Amino acid sequence: MGSSVEIESDTQLVSRAVTDLARQTRFPIVFAGLEKAGSVEVLAVSGARTRNLDGLIVHEGRGLGGAAMIEKRPRLALDYRTARSITHDYDRVILGEGIATLFAVPIVVAGRSRGIVYCGSWSQAPVGDLVARPAFRAADGIATELRVRDEVERRLRNVTPTEPLPTLSASAQEDLRESFAELRSIAASVSDAAIRERLAAVEARLASISRDDSDGGEKLDVRLSPRELDVLACCALGATNAEIGASLALREGTVKSYLQAAMSKLDASTRHAAVAKARRAGLLP
Repeated sequence: MGSSVEIESDTQLVSRAVTDLARQTRFPIVFAGLEKAGSVEVLAVSGARTRNLDGLIVHEGRGLGGAAMIEKRPRLALDYRTARSITHDYDRVILGEGIATLFAVPIVVAGRSRGIVYCGSWSQAPVGDLVARPAFRAADGIATELRVRDEVERRLRNVTPTEPLPTLSASAQEDLRESFAELRSIAASVSDAAIRERLAAVEARLASISRDDSDGGEKLDVRLSPRELDVLACCALGATNAEIGASLALREGTVKSYLQAAMSKLDASTRHAAVAKARRAGLLP
């Protein structure tokens, strides 16, 4: 599905993560990059004394970061100059920058290394769990954004506006409703407004696929809040209030409040009637 909304570029994504990490970490220098064709290009640097790191390409298996990529686990060189467990392909860059201790955390998505987050110190510095934690969070944050992008692109490839609306079997409709509820859950956890907007476009398309406009009945014009729609999407799958709360990280009482608000807007006396009317309004598949 096409969209006029531009998703944050790779460089913007990594730059934002590096800037945030630089504020949170005790390491004076932070840099990171994403993988392409088996190598990682450094896209953002914070705290550097020189321009040595700009555009650095790290190949899989080479140097500290390349080893972290292969092993899919963090790697530490307390004294980078004398480290024996890594290749020294990038000594001119790393040592030229004056880095003594280097910490590399892979960005892992679905079992595949998609990038590296580096933290460095000018002198040898121990790296305990407390010191390492901000780097782990940064790598996890980038991984989450990449995972969501992958899911958005997969959904967009599979749902195009030019396709005729199919007649769905009962099992296909159930799959469609589960996918819709899953997308709602993903959207609730995404901070990027552009990605959320693209997800909303996919959700609208999914909702329209199973809507029958041929009955000539009255079409409803109802607006639900995002959380009200989240709750109804789970109701459509037969989930209880407790199950919905667990799925959406809400208290059961909060779920009940959202459900009652949705029922009121839809003029429905039961949750099942609310789901039916939401489908009629094109809000749910």
